[in-house]
Amino acid sequence: MKRVLNFAAGPSGLPLPVLLKAQEQLVCYEDKGMSVMEMTHRSRMFEDILESAQETLTKLLGIPDGYKILFLQGGGSTQFAMVPLNLFSKSKKADYVHTGQWSKKAIPEARKYGEVNVVASSEDKNFSYIPDLDPATFTKDADYFHIIYNNTIYGTKYNEIPNTGNVPLVADMSSCILSEPVDVSKFDLIFAGAQKNIGPAGVTIVIIKDELIGHELDLTPTMLKYSTHAAENSLYNTPPTFGIYMAKLMFDWLANDIGGLKEMQKITDTKANMLYGYLDESKLFKGTARAKDRSKMNAPFVLPTEELNAKFIKEAEAKGLANLKGHRTVGGMRASIYNSVTIEAVKTLVDFMKQFEVDNK
Repeated sequence: MKRVLNFAAGPSGLPLPVLLKAQEQLVCYEDKGMSVMEMTHRSRMFEDILESAQETLTKLLGIPDGYKILFLQGGGSTQFAMVPLNLFSKSKKADYVHTGQWSKKAIPEARKYGEVNVVASSEDKNFSYIPDLDPATFTKDADYFHIIYNNTIYGTKYNEIPNTGNVPLVADMSSCILSEPVDVSKFDLIFAGAQKNIGPAGVTIVIIKDELIGHELDLTPTMLKYSTHAAENSLYNTPPTFGIYMAKLMFDWLANDIGGLKEMQKITDTKANMLYGYLDESKLFKGTARAKDRSKMNAPFVLPTEELNAKFIKEAEAKGLANLKGHRTVGGMRASIYNSVTIEAVKTLVDFMKQFEVDNK
């Protein structure tokens, strides 16, 4: 079996032990006589899978009492609408920080339902940094404050959680969740598409404070109400059952094979330090994100010419280093080093980059 080293930004790779476990149980899950893909979501069999996933995720993240975990569909992009539809309950005002492609999509979606104040933006330098925040610009009676915690395309991440006082803090953590511990209590709503660090595409996880549920706008469709899904434990309609099962396997792998998020953080830091350490010493490659705001999950970098960029990507693919082409708005390359990417894979990439630099001086 030959597998490439997959540096895709999403859908991303999955750890081999998780894939092998799914393969082992694909035709017949445990002693149930059927695949998870064939189970009705109304069965006790599937409810056990769902509850196990919720319990393990709660332990991994240390989710306090007073929060609900929802397994939804529609990706992070649907959350761009669900958040304002459900949280515009009082002033119908919200603060947003504009740090890239995803906030660019989230902001106009929220403006359909209320007033949006963009408190800061890094657009002036192609979103290569996280802007400083001035509390004086915050909307005091905002219904919520929205950030993209990790920016997949531009390779930036918040290293300080904004202090929004009594205003609920909402964070899109799609591309960094479960890579390190996070203090969930500092957030009122966290959402994450699964296809980067949780499992295959098709599941969106929402972690939301109980007190934010049930205050949606009157025009909110039933399927876009958090209260709909919270009341039915994510089983109001047919959920993405196999995706939830795969997320459960991923949570189990993190808890049992890795040893939890503190251990995962050590691996995350080792990989990021290895890659950025080389980028900082290289005379040929250049990272595009400001050093103090660098993402540990997504590292965009460029070469001096488009010809060299294209040559690097072609030669990397020939060596089994897949999906390194950067997003069109940044260009060059991007290495996404999610939890499934091993330390050895990052070392192989860095060794290839070093040899490429020698060969192309």
